[in-house]
Amino acid sequence: MSRNPESTERRFRGKILGVGTTSGVRIVVGMWERSPFGPFTDVFLEQADGSSVLLAPDELVAAYVSGTYRFDTVSVVDLRARRTARGLDLDAGPLQASIDVGGISPLGRVLRIVPKPIARDWRWLTAIDPVARLVAPGAGTAGSAGNGRREYYGVTGAHDVTGVRGTWAGESLGSIAPLDPPVAFGFASMPRIPQVVDVETTIREPV
Repeated sequence: MSRNPESTERRFRGKILGVGTTSGVRIVVGMWERSPFGPFTDVFLEQADGSSVLLAPDELVAAYVSGTYRFDTVSVVDLRARRTARGLDLDAGPLQASIDVGGISPLGRVLRIVPKPIARDWRWLTAIDPVARLVAPGAGTAGSAGNGRREYYGVTGAHDVTGVRGTWAGESLGSIAPLDPPVAFGFASMPRIPQVVDVETTIREPV
């Protein structure tokens, strides 16, 4: 895939995993199977003191993502995400984590009602944004991003995250906890209940 996209509308299709920990570290992992930059994984992390970190696999992804979301620190690291029978093993510089993924969540069962082409359409996502924020406080489906961009989250499936083990900067993450308080990288957070969602993110840039 091209590493020099020129389109004013960019689509990222894959999965986003969000989980809190008893250490206060909250983690959001983006696993993108299709994107203008090719397949990649990145990590948004918010520490117990509220400071935010982006872990990116290369400088191009780091520049684009940090121009869309807000971070206190941006680091390019050797980043590997490996799916396992239990869920996901993540090796991302100072973050080492094993995350367990369970069955379809209650949100996932609701999402099955909406046909996928509609669920990914920016007009639908704009219309349902107020409802999404009521159902999952902190979350949203449409909003403003950095540098005049508009962003839309088309979520089509969801599974529960049931466990997490690992370390951040050499310190234990502890065990699984709600994603609370909500992370504040952009216009919306992941839901409070830890889960992994199937998503197409559309970012529209000013012409």
